[in-house]
Amino acid sequence: MKIGFAQINPIVGDLSGNFQKIIRAYEALAASGAELVLTPELAIPGYPPQDLVFKSRFVPENLQILEQLHSRVGNVPLLVGFVDRNEGRGKPFHNAAALLERGKPIRKAHKSLLPTYDVFDEDRYFEPASRVEAFDLCGRKIGVTLCEDIWTEHYLSRPLYDVEPVRGLIEQGAQIIVNLSASPFSLHKPAIRHEMVGALARAYRRPICYCNAVGGNDQLIFDGNSIAVNASGDLIAQLASFREEEAVVDTESSTRIEFREGKMPEELFSALSLGLRDYLRKCNFKSAVLGLSGGVDSAVTAVIAVDALGAENVIGVSMPSPYSSRGSIDDSLALARNLGIKCLEIPITDSFKVFKRQFKEVFKGLPENETEENMQPRLRAMTLMALSNKFGHLLLTTGNKSELAVGYCTLYGDMAGGLAVISDVPKTMVYELARWINSDYSSRGGGKSAVRTDSSRGEREIIPKSIIEKPPSAELKPDQKDQDVLPPYEILDEILRLYVEDNLSARDIINHGFDENTVRWVQRRVDLNEYKREQAAPGLKVTSRAFGIGRRMPIAQKYVD
Repeated sequence: MKIGFAQINPIVGDLSGNFQKIIRAYEALAASGAELVLTPELAIPGYPPQDLVFKSRFVPENLQILEQLHSRVGNVPLLVGFVDRNEGRGKPFHNAAALLERGKPIRKAHKSLLPTYDVFDEDRYFEPASRVEAFDLCGRKIGVTLCEDIWTEHYLSRPLYDVEPVRGLIEQGAQIIVNLSASPFSLHKPAIRHEMVGALARAYRRPICYCNAVGGNDQLIFDGNSIAVNASGDLIAQLASFREEEAVVDTESSTRIEFREGKMPEELFSALSLGLRDYLRKCNFKSAVLGLSGGVDSAVTAVIAVDALGAENVIGVSMPSPYSSRGSIDDSLALARNLGIKCLEIPITDSFKVFKRQFKEVFKGLPENETEENMQPRLRAMTLMALSNKFGHLLLTTGNKSELAVGYCTLYGDMAGGLAVISDVPKTMVYELARWINSDYSSRGGGKSAVRTDSSRGEREIIPKSIIEKPPSAELKPDQKDQDVLPPYEILDEILRLYVEDNLSARDIINHGFDENTVRWVQRRVDLNEYKREQAAPGLKVTSRAFGIGRRMPIAQKYVD
């Protein structure tokens, strides 16, 4: 059977806009010979709609769009994701797919397995399907599944469900399994999906067509990478990563292709660029502003912003204080030149002196400490927010996951902003990104902007080498270095991965061979700084567990493991 994949980028809540996307893709695929066209999961409302479903007109209007689609369907059926009402007991809605055929009643399939872990909270809204039913279509039986319905126990953290939708469909004679999906990206997840879908096809000797969403919706990034496997489990089609695409695939094809997966820095960079671009576009921002400190975090964030938005839509700001080194200032200006972005120089030295003077009597006799250090990022935040307010830029924060984890950041200071671009990227990974930017990304002309050439080595250098090589420092007091306070990032990041992403206790981490004092320090810092993260800008999720969406920890708590 020839299946059309409409790998589209819906906007949550843009019902009419999503209708236009769906119908354009449908008509193109129908004209290209598709016998059935698939959309991603919840393509009409966008995924995840969250509490929009409780608004009195939202679900009825999504059903009106479904009827409009039905009226536009021609000879080729369309299988589209939408929110259905639950007319029985339980939760008010179903996560559903509708099979639309010209001149025939709408047939519906409801999602059976509702994930309620990590970023998912579908049990809050949806009632699971009471049964599964294979559809007769074009002389074949089609088994319709929705995202989680095909995730088998081997690929979940533990057995979660008592039903197996795919098995039930096969028992009803399904000859082809299709899956409408909105599976968020995290590093290495596309390869896991491919492995899982191939294994399921081999187990049941049925072809599987998996149509995934693409695009950024708030903190979640959807990578596309829709795939089709034949009854032998061989990959016969893979759609684009991180962009929309349409394709018609013959499920009986025996032409095997290799699964395409980029290297980690490339995949990570592409995900962050898409997440940033869509966040601005879907929130109606045209441009972004960010502080340029001369450090690697702001440098990498600036490159991502230029890739996502274009150099003409990114404003950098250098805001030196009395403790900013000349090297850091020069590095910021060099980065801006290499990227072709406008860079404003707005020193905070005078305002810092004035601000400290206000507390001269109140702080009399007390030594300077982190109080005065934190004044500086807060003055910078005021400067950046003034530019954001005056010119309508979105302020990007540039802190990384390592700093956010242990609270090595200033509330209402460098944490202020509208989007935290790299808040789920550990510091060691930030350095990997920086090196990749100056090698693979730079050599292919990335960023579509002028870059400086290091004539001595013949290399195209976007991020000045000195930014990558110098010891990281907040430069809030004389001769300050991150490692004066923090463990080496190679050690810190591994402890954080075990504690935050793998949920290991401090004792279990110590048993991995880490120094007990270091582990206990990291544990305490992570737990104490929950209140900061609660007030942080939303961050783009790219690892298996990010701060923010998907991680729920109490602020006032006393548990120590």
